[in-house]
Amino acid sequence: MDLVTHYGTGPAEHDRLARTPHGRLEYLRTRALLRRFLPGHARVLDVGGGTGVHAEWLVADGHSVHLVDVVPDHVGQAVRLRGVTGEVGDARDLASPDSAFDAVLLLGPLYHLVDAADRARALTEARRVLRPGGLLAAAGISRYLSLFETAAAGTLSLPRVEGIRAVIETGAYDGHVGFVPTHWHTAAELGDEVSGAGFGDVRVYGVEGPAWAALDVAGLGRFGELVEGALRAAEIAELDPRVVDVSAHLLAVARRVG
Repeated sequence: MDLVTHYGTGPAEHDRLARTPHGRLEYLRTRALLRRFLPGHARVLDVGGGTGVHAEWLVADGHSVHLVDVVPDHVGQAVRLRGVTGEVGDARDLASPDSAFDAVLLLGPLYHLVDAADRARALTEARRVLRPGGLLAAAGISRYLSLFETAAAGTLSLPRVEGIRAVIETGAYDGHVGFVPTHWHTAAELGDEVSGAGFGDVRVYGVEGPAWAALDVAGLGRFGELVEGALRAAEIAELDPRVVDVSAHLLAVARRVG
């Protein structure tokens, strides 16, 4: 299934990060990490930005945001947000001119690009449209997501074992817990891909930290009670190489060199 069909026929993308406890945690942590590194009043290119979930708060924070997404309906929803411009496009072939942005966000494209060469092209394009010294924030899905999700939920059934082992070993996710086939990263792999595209000062952060699967088991009704501790744990562990891959998502933060 291609991405336009998947996102056009599946659950609504605009509330994806609000439907589950770990989605809400992902949103809060991603926003906190981006706020930590973004310069004031930045020109931001949000590649694969969906319906503008992050673009909306970025504009509210005083940044200018241009959103690119492969799904026309996503772009149509995003440009209805105050201050957000957008276009249909591909992360591997951006229409923007060289050095046009202070920050480029790739919060979705890399895991949808299952071939390493395509991910390298997307990262090279992001570097091209960044000004020297500009910020890259590139997200990946952890190879261990389905292991922790199914173990915590009690759904690690025997038929799922082979797929879970395969994605841990190779990064090739086959859809065994829903979603389309994608590429899932380790923190080391994501960091190497970003460095290999010519970026410097690369760090890979664990987004949700070690408590996200427990939040899902507890349910949305207890999210308000438990989120503060989960956020604190995520921050403590965010760069610890022994546990960074426990997060459901990873965020590489880097700078354009030269």
